[in-house]
Amino acid sequence: MALPAKKTLPQLVREALAPPRAEALIERVEGAWTPLSSTALLQRAEHLAAALRDAGLAEGDRVALISHDCVDWVVCAFGTLFAGCVIVPIYPTQAIDQTRYILEHSGAKLLFVDTAQAFERLRSISSLPPVVRFDAEGEGSLHDFEHHGAQAPRAVTHATPDDLAVLIYTSGTTGNPKGVMLSHDNVAFDAQSSLAYGFHGISPREHVLSALPYSHIYEHTMIYIYLLAGVHYYICHDPSGLLADMQDVRPATMAAVPRIFDRVLAGTIAASLQHGGLQAKLVPWALRAGHDYMHARVIERAWHPGLWLRYLVARALVLKKIRKRLGLDHLQYFVSGSAPLHVDTAMTFLGLGLPIMQGYGLTETSPVTTVSRLATNRYGAVGKPIPGVELKIAEDGEILTRGRQVMKGYYHDDAATAAVLVDGWLHTGDIGTIDKKGFLYITDRKSEVFKTAGGKFIAPARVESAIKRSVYVTQAMVVGESRPHPAALLNVNWELVRNALDVPSTVSPAELAQRDDVLTFLTKEVEHQTSDLAPYEQVRRIVVIPDEFTVESGHLSPAMKIKRRVVERQYAEQIDRAYEADLHVHAHA
Repeated sequence: MALPAKKTLPQLVREALAPPRAEALIERVEGAWTPLSSTALLQRAEHLAAALRDAGLAEGDRVALISHDCVDWVVCAFGTLFAGCVIVPIYPTQAIDQTRYILEHSGAKLLFVDTAQAFERLRSISSLPPVVRFDAEGEGSLHDFEHHGAQAPRAVTHATPDDLAVLIYTSGTTGNPKGVMLSHDNVAFDAQSSLAYGFHGISPREHVLSALPYSHIYEHTMIYIYLLAGVHYYICHDPSGLLADMQDVRPATMAAVPRIFDRVLAGTIAASLQHGGLQAKLVPWALRAGHDYMHARVIERAWHPGLWLRYLVARALVLKKIRKRLGLDHLQYFVSGSAPLHVDTAMTFLGLGLPIMQGYGLTETSPVTTVSRLATNRYGAVGKPIPGVELKIAEDGEILTRGRQVMKGYYHDDAATAAVLVDGWLHTGDIGTIDKKGFLYITDRKSEVFKTAGGKFIAPARVESAIKRSVYVTQAMVVGESRPHPAALLNVNWELVRNALDVPSTVSPAELAQRDDVLTFLTKEVEHQTSDLAPYEQVRRIVVIPDEFTVESGHLSPAMKIKRRVVERQYAEQIDRAYEADLHVHAHA
C-alpha cells in the first residue's frame, strides 16, 4: 500500500470537503438533528480564519479551545488551522489550575469557549486571553466573530506539513501535563493511513456517531477519518444522551472506550432487573449464552452443539432485540482504544453481533499506531501497525515505535523529549509483546507494574480489567506494592447491588458500603472475576468507595484515567486497614 503524500491539514480538509454534500456534519439543534453542508463548513472555517488574522494573530500563534463536542468546535479548529495558527484543545472538565497552566504554558493568544457556565469557571484566571463564546450574542460571540471575518481579507497561510498544527496536553495523571507537539503531517498521515488500513466496509453516506471528546487526540483524529470517508457524521453533544443518539442515528460504526462498553452492559442488565419477571432472568442468561458461545468459538476454537443451540435460542429471543433497542442494529463494528478491553466484554458484544476492533496509540503518536481489521480481528490483541509505522520491543519489554505519526516533541521541554525520543524511536512507556504474525499485545504501563512482598510482578491493568467484567463494578484500581497480595479499590453500581440484595433505594451508598452483606457480596464477586488469574494476581482485599471517581473530584484525569498516586494518598489509611483486617473486606464511607 502506497503511503499518503505529505500535506497540511487545511489541504486535507479542503480535499475531503471538495465533493459537495448536504450533510457533512449533523448535530442536535433544539432537539432536532440539523445538518451542515460541506460548502457551509468550509465557508465558516474560512471566515473564522480571516477573523483570526484580522484580530492580529500571526501564523504559529496558539488558539485554545474549551468546548464539548459540537459543530462549532470543528469550525473553530479548522478556522484556526486555515489561519496558520495552532490548535490547543482543552477538556471542558479540566481542573482550573491545569487549565491555567495550559493557557500560560502554551501562550494562547485567544480562547474559544462554548457556554457562559464554562466561561464563569475561567474568570479566576488572571492571565485569561481574549475570549470568543459560542453561546453569546453580539460582541464577543462566535457569530459576530465569523461575521466580521466574512468582511475581512481571506487568510493566506504558508504552513508546511512539518509545521506545528496541534498542541495537545497529556492528561497529567502525575504533575503538570506535557504539551505534545503534533505536526500537520503527524495527524494527516495518521488519519489517512488508519482509514485506508482499518476502516473497511464503511461507505460514503453511511451514518457514524461521534461520542468521545474532541479534546482527546483519539476522537480529534477521528474527525479527519470520518470526513475523508464521506460519511454522514453525527455528533453526540453529551455522553449522557448517547443511548438516545444511538437509537436515532443507528450508526454503522463508532469509536468508543472500554468504559462505554461496560456501562452499556450494566445499563442493559439494570433495565432488565428493574422490569422484573421473566425479563430479569432472560437478559442476563442470553448475554451469558452469547458470551459462552463466542468465547468457545473465537478464543478456544472448540465448541459443542449444546452451546450453539443455546446461543441460537438466546439470539432469537433476546439478543437481536437488545441490539435493536440500543440502536445498534446497523452497526458493522465498534473501534475501541485508550484503555485495555477485557476479552470477556468483547465476547459478550460479539454475542450481540457487535464486533469490537481494538487499536493502540498515544497522544504522542497522533494517536493511532496499530489497528485491527474486521477480516483478521484477533481478540486480545490491539491489531497490527498501520502502514508506515514500525514497532519493536525493547529488552525490558517496552514498546517502541517510529514513523510519521510520532510527535515533534514536548513543548518547551527538551529534557522530557530526549527521555522518550531516542534515535528516532518513541519509548511508549507501555509493556507488550508482538506475536509471529505481527499482532501487538499490551501487558501494562511500565510505570504502573509493581512487585508484591513475595517478589511477584503485578500488572494492575490486567487485574483491573478482569474485575471490571462484573456489572456491579464501575471502576477498579488495584494496589499492592510490597504487600503480600493485591487489593482493589472499587466504585460500585449501587443500583444493581441494591437489586441483587433486595435493599431499598432509600439506603445511601455510604450506608451500603458499611454493610456486611454488601461487602461479602462484592468480595465474592471480585474473587470470582479474578479466579482465572494466577494465584498471586488474585485479589483478596477490597476497599469500597461509596462515591464515583470523577474528574471534578481529582481522582480521574480528563481522559478518564485514574490518578493512581492521588487515590493511593487519599485512601492510604483505608488500604492499610484492609490489609491489617482479618476479614476479607473493608469499606470506607
